[in-house]
Amino acid sequence: MELDRRGAELLFQVLTEREERSAIAIASNEPFSGWTKTFTDPRLCAAIVDRLTFAGQIIETGTVSYRLAHARRQHNAHKTGELTDGSPNRPSPSTRKEPDAQSPRAPRAR
Repeated sequence: MELDRRGAELLFQVLTEREERSAIAIASNEPFSGWTKTFTDPRLCAAIVDRLTFAGQIIETGTVSYRLAHARRQHNAHKTGELTDGSPNRPSPSTRKEPDAQSPRAPRAR
């Protein structure tokens, strides 16, 4: 996504005003070196990166996308028929177990 100069200036203003009052959290799948694709003015891009990184904490999670890996696992499992409801966290209705009377989750008779 590319921002025009005016959009980038407005974002810089919002970031500046917000940074003076409270913390800012930003997630990006692009390294800082690639931000020039979005902020096409190199000076403004440098100013935005400087504003965000000054006294900030950068957490790099790596290059592997969790969502992409999750989507691929779901797609492959669905393709092989392992899942019936599309959810990797829920067993299919045929393998779902009902709670027994001793289970703390089972409703208790009064």
